Amino acid sequence: MFAQWWCRDVLSKTKPSFLRFHTTSMRSISQQVRVRLLPSPRCLFDEPVHVKVDGLSPHQKVGLRSKLRDDKGIIFRASALYSADSKGQVDLCLSPSLGGSYTGVEPMGLFWAMTPETPHSRLLKKNVLGSIMVDVDALHEDTGEILASKTNERQFMTEGMRRIPLGLKNGRIRGTLFLPPGPGPFPGILDVYTLGGGISEVRASLLANKGFVVLALGYYGFQDLPKTMSKSLDLEYFEEAITFLRRQPQVQGPGIGILSISKSGELALSMASFLSGVSATAWINGCNANVMIPLHYKDLVIPPLMPVLENITLTPSSLLNIRDTIPAQTTERNRGSVIPIERSGSRFLFAASEDDMNWNSCLFAQQAAAQLRHHGKENFEVVTYPRAGHFLEVPYMPHYPSGFHAVLGKVVVFGGEAKANHEAQLDLWRRVQEFFRTHLKDSSNTAQKAKARL
Repeated sequence: MFAQWWCRDVLSKTKPSFLRFHTTSMRSISQQVRVRLLPSPRCLFDEPVHVKVDGLSPHQKVGLRSKLRDDKGIIFRASALYSADSKGQVDLCLSPSLGGSYTGVEPMGLFWAMTPETPHSRLLKKNVLGSIMVDVDALHEDTGEILASKTNERQFMTEGMRRIPLGLKNGRIRGTLFLPPGPGPFPGILDVYTLGGGISEVRASLLANKGFVVLALGYYGFQDLPKTMSKSLDLEYFEEAITFLRRQPQVQGPGIGILSISKSGELALSMASFLSGVSATAWINGCNANVMIPLHYKDLVIPPLMPVLENITLTPSSLLNIRDTIPAQTTERNRGSVIPIERSGSRFLFAASEDDMNWNSCLFAQQAAAQLRHHGKENFEVVTYPRAGHFLEVPYMPHYPSGFHAVLGKVVVFGGEAKANHEAQLDLWRRVQEFFRTHLKDSSNTAQKAKARL
């Protein structure tokens, strides 16, 4: 170690001619190197970019790294080592990563494999009017010198899309309405994101880019709504939101879709079961019973399943594992908490991750499917994802394996492996769009049947 320091110190002082030549030569190479993002450095967040590096020496080793800063100021990074081909090019669609954040041929590895510098952080984007800027650098393997850089601007709203915040003039409901370009009409979707408060403008805006009118609905922790979740869930609030969305002139109707995840899954099932006008319900890693908080609709009350905190365990890294805290729903005592989805005329998409550590979503999806079959219904589809974790979001969103739990107030493990989660998000994003396009195309009969039962 001392010898290495001594050599560096002497060389920095003497700067012999061969070292000056080496430095000049390296600068010349770096001036030839360029990072390209094709077809354009600007794209929507859920779209891939083709990353290429040109101007390297044949078979030269080069490091690639990516970096972004989210709306909370958290920095996310990924890096990988590559070897140029005989023409001095690295093409991420063809060239395998030799090591780093991922290995093998991964065209978008620099994006989905990002991890936060601050542990247990989730990538936060509050306002989708702005873009997320991702810097992509090519670095000399030995010196770390930046040979070339390019910035990828990842947007959330296509040109002509409208983002309309809802306020006092819209009654009780709060949220953001996204309207695609053009007069429509378009299929309408209510995007519900409750646990933790706020709304998810990211998912709603990107879905609106695909030709859907999307209402990202707030329930608490948003604008002038209560800062924390109330002691009971009021289904009539969500009924008001459904009515508002169906009345929009750009919504083709008469039925709309519900998109949910986690705690909002049981809300989505409840809306489909008790409210009219719901034709398609996408449930992602949720529960088929009401959990933690009583659910009210007019004179009806669905009691909650209360988590069994004694079932919390610790992972080897000392994080809380709450997967098995939801008690069995089959007992006489708990059966009243199960959402009566058999009364719904909606179509259902149940998507569950096999490594969901928030709760046993695969079991809950199977129970929901069995419940419908028991009543002679086949109005559902179930898809499961091996090695994926609780948070299945939009494509290229970095994996969120652990983080702060809004109810427990502590860090818990959410599960999943980064690559498997990435692949699940790609597949599910496609499925969700196909599901809504198929079942909101002509929802007249479904909506009328649902309304007739009430």
